Amino acid sequence: MKRIYAIEAWCVDCKRCEVACKTFHSKSRNTVKALKAEFPPPQNRIRVEGGRQLSIAVNCRHCAAPKCVEGCVSGAMTKDPVTGVVSTNPEKCVGCRTCVSMCPFGCVRIEETFPKAVAFKCDLCGDVLGQPGEPSCVTACPNNALIYIESEG
Repeated sequence: MKRIYAIEAWCVDCKRCEVACKTFHSKSRNTVKALKAEFPPPQNRIRVEGGRQLSIAVNCRHCAAPKCVEGCVSGAMTKDPVTGVVSTNPEKCVGCRTCVSMCPFGCVRIEETFPKAVAFKCDLCGDVLGQPGEPSCVTACPNNALIYIESEG
């Protein structure tokens, strides 16, 4: 399956990947509207950690044996046996946060929405939507610090 990998040496902490992710997952798919006007605001599924001297983008690894799926009590977290994509079904999520505590990379987060909190994480954008191409964060990275390549595990 294809996965996103971050190249730490090339990341300049610009956070364009975060903005692209928020925009892609927004209702409008318009950057200005997504960042300034939508409520609830869209959540980025990738985040840049560190600072100007040393930074790296952190996102879901879509693990071979995902702990988040193993720990999910409601069956909301699943791994597609064909694509290998680990995804969340917000309708099934009960907001218990077990998946958050089980992820060794800290990639699953909780969106506090009414009437309940739900887990969210990287969904590889286009792959989940059946569209060809690269995820929005990879496309937006000006230094090619994020790459989307085939991986065995």
